[in-house]
Amino acid sequence: MSELYDVIIIGGGAGGMSAGVYAARGKMKTLIIEEKRKAGGQAATTDEMENYPGILSATGPELMDAFRAHCDKFGVEFTKGIVNKIDVADDGYLKTLTTTKGEVFQAKSIIIGTGASPLILGVPGENEFRGKGVSYCATCDADFFEELDIVVVGSGNTAVEESLFLTKFVNKITMIVRRDHGILAADRTAQEQAFANDKINFVWNSVLDEITGDELVNGVNVKNIKTGEISHIESDGVFMFVGTVPKTDFIKGLIDLNSHGYIVTNDKQETNIPGIYAVGDVTEKFLRQVVTAAGDGAVAAVAADRYIEEEDNWRKSVVDFDGTALVAFWAPQNQDSIDVINQLEAQNKGQAGKNVVTIDIFKNQKIAKQFNVSEIPVVIRFDAGQEAKRVNVKDLNELETLY
Repeated sequence: MSELYDVIIIGGGAGGMSAGVYAARGKMKTLIIEEKRKAGGQAATTDEMENYPGILSATGPELMDAFRAHCDKFGVEFTKGIVNKIDVADDGYLKTLTTTKGEVFQAKSIIIGTGASPLILGVPGENEFRGKGVSYCATCDADFFEELDIVVVGSGNTAVEESLFLTKFVNKITMIVRRDHGILAADRTAQEQAFANDKINFVWNSVLDEITGDELVNGVNVKNIKTGEISHIESDGVFMFVGTVPKTDFIKGLIDLNSHGYIVTNDKQETNIPGIYAVGDVTEKFLRQVVTAAGDGAVAAVAADRYIEEEDNWRKSVVDFDGTALVAFWAPQNQDSIDVINQLEAQNKGQAGKNVVTIDIFKNQKIAKQFNVSEIPVVIRFDAGQEAKRVNVKDLNELETLY
């Protein structure tokens, strides 16, 4: 068992490293577990980065190297591994992570930033020729196709951006597009760039039907979705950019996912499990970009910091306290609950073995929910960490019944 971390971040992409910067800068003991040798995630496979505010021109790897340097500056620890299991203690405080190599780590909070993998279409020949002409990463494999003809499947922003990069290497690109003539799924700027590039040709109203070849790819069969006609295009390679699948198999049954397998979070990046957060492409969201992932990471790290502070204070003042803790649930806009706190503090001032603890039900919804507090003011007496008596206070004189 390793030492206890304040936060362990699963995944070293933009969201994970942004969370790492915010967490470590906030003096949280922080570890990032990244499955690849080099951190960076999906962004590290992008050639040009033109839409990250303040960075006028950079490659994805360059920007991710800067993220990594920022993490290093504040003392974020990194280790290589693949997390395949998360266990949460019965009281919810400690979270245990296990990797495929059997390594075990413990943390008070977890931020999941595992990202997403390229979607596999499952057409004949796709698996057979993977690595033999079929690719899902232009930055990784472009130089293998120098002066060759290739096919790109997809028409979204990623497909267009990667195609534009590939034109620096290949002889010709044929994009297979499901949509009608002249309509791509990419944004307007990307479409204009694609249409203006002489190396990019389009086959409209069509889907990939089969990838053909011997030992290597030598072409594709394409089906027209309106006529059903099958045509053959000679090609030395096929690049697939048709979407992604979230890497969430290891948390199924623990974390709430939507129907497509993406993690459901709130505006604090919280999941359904207190102390576990999710960021970036693995989450259910409208826009998946480096800038949105970085924002997610900042939010999750700050939320985790506050969660830990509240949990540690709760354990120190109530759970691990040997004496009597009087816990008053209140809200700033509820004057009755404020009066209860003032009365409790006056009654117990200077008394050894007694703690008066205040819980704002809006700031600390977890504890309020844990003890089924829906109306205030409520005071619960804990003796040696165990609930002993509860009073729904209607009159200040009722506080006497706590003792």
